Amino acid sequence: MKRRMRATIAYDGTLFSGYQVQPNQRTVQEEIEKVLTIMHKSDEIVHVTASGRTDARVHATGQVLHFDTTLSIPLDRYAHALNVQLPRDIRVLKIEEVAPDFHARYSVHGKQYRYIWSCEKVQNPFRRFYATPTNGVLPNVEAMKEAAQYILGTHDFSCFCAANTSVVDKVRTVSAIEFEWHGEELHMTIAGNGFLYNMVRIIAGTLWEVGIGKRNSAQLEEIIASMDRSKAGKTASAQGLYLEKVDYPE
Repeated sequence: MKRRMRATIAYDGTLFSGYQVQPNQRTVQEEIEKVLTIMHKSDEIVHVTASGRTDARVHATGQVLHFDTTLSIPLDRYAHALNVQLPRDIRVLKIEEVAPDFHARYSVHGKQYRYIWSCEKVQNPFRRFYATPTNGVLPNVEAMKEAAQYILGTHDFSCFCAANTSVVDKVRTVSAIEFEWHGEELHMTIAGNGFLYNMVRIIAGTLWEVGIGKRNSAQLEEIIASMDRSKAGKTASAQGLYLEKVDYPE
């Protein structure tokens, strides 16, 4: 009998060409599907569906995916059965059995991302793949918070979307943006009902420019109203981004 499983996973994106399967590239999806296919002793690939894809070098601490299984492995042992065969830069944190109509992508209620800047004068080499260095530049966080207020709410976020996206409807709702210091690292968390391609990284890059005085906070209102990608800031580096949490209706 088939069961639908929901898996919460974490991965270090450093050595991946992103989440989604790509020809001749190492991807998170391919590694997971490879292990599941072996476990099921299947001649066909056992496919997984994620809440969304992440780019090369982007990390996840709470990505969610689903797959169907015919194996009778108990729930409390399923995650371990995967982890002993997966590479060390992917870990299954939790496995749950869910209703057959659960869909990791289409059932999403909201997502939360984290972006990290390392503001040390000399970045700790052990953080080089996990935070974006600022070479000692300290931003005006109050200005960044002020600018972030213009982003909150429901808008057409075309200005914060990579130009090569095929998505037509670019209206999204951002429910929260918060900043906090963790030692010499500045963390930004952002939550919303969905995010466009590169949206979080472009928001991070734009707010950073406010923080270092290249823009003033009031410009954010004009940038959003313009719906023009060229008006916003640079796309922030991938290694500072984490998919932190995916929410679903109860």
